[in-house]
Amino acid sequence: MPEPTSRLPRAALVMLAAGEGRRSGHHTNKVLLPLAGRQVFTWSIRWARLLPGVVHTTLVVREEDRSAVLATLDREVRPPQIDLVVGGDTRHASEWAALQALGPMIEAGEVDVVVIHDAARPLAPSRLFAEVIAVAAEHGGAIPVREHRGLTGVGATQVPDDSVVTVQTPQAFAARPLLEAYRRAGDDGFVGTDTASCIERYTDLAVTCVEGDARNIKITFPDDLFLAERLLARADYDLSDGLEQPPHHHLRDLWPYGGRPRQPR
Repeated sequence: MPEPTSRLPRAALVMLAAGEGRRSGHHTNKVLLPLAGRQVFTWSIRWARLLPGVVHTTLVVREEDRSAVLATLDREVRPPQIDLVVGGDTRHASEWAALQALGPMIEAGEVDVVVIHDAARPLAPSRLFAEVIAVAAEHGGAIPVREHRGLTGVGATQVPDDSVVTVQTPQAFAARPLLEAYRRAGDDGFVGTDTASCIERYTDLAVTCVEGDARNIKITFPDDLFLAERLLARADYDLSDGLEQPPHHHLRDLWPYGGRPRQPR
């Protein structure tokens, strides 16, 4: 188990944007779709990068999206630099590509925690990133969950007695054990369903559940974009949870069409 430390944990953010997103009803990658004046994935990045402990960002993309992503980063995201890594055919392969790129920093002791987030979740607030990073630094791993009562499978005759939870991202893990777990998984040919499954298989780290956020929806279907815009408007386009934002985060700089965005009715 990682030793508790009084200093702020140094976190590397891995943003996964290499999926196709066919269910969104668009031909383009869903993370490149417009949401309230900017693209989905840059909303996902901005809340985490407000945290002073996030010292590095790696964005995992498809090769065919590289040019579009670079153009968007130049237009919508200010320094510090974001590194691009080409992902694989599975989520696991994309995570492994990012961890290999981060390997030298992790082995040099420059990163304490790796926080992995789906770029299709643009409304994960800064508080949630801060909490999973802090818990992972102390205990080894942290995942956000939301309880869903009364869920059951199609054709099931009764509702399960136990509570059912849905797992969200960001998920955070101690950096060195995470890197070693993925190395061992590569040697074994193991492909995990998510980051936590690889950690649980190859380490003895405690993966702690923290309370997720109801706004932290995943853009999957076309209607999700409309819901996300309504949730942003309700939060006054600010999910920083009170963190001081530099001037370039003001709404007038995010909305490229002049004036203010139309508020959903």
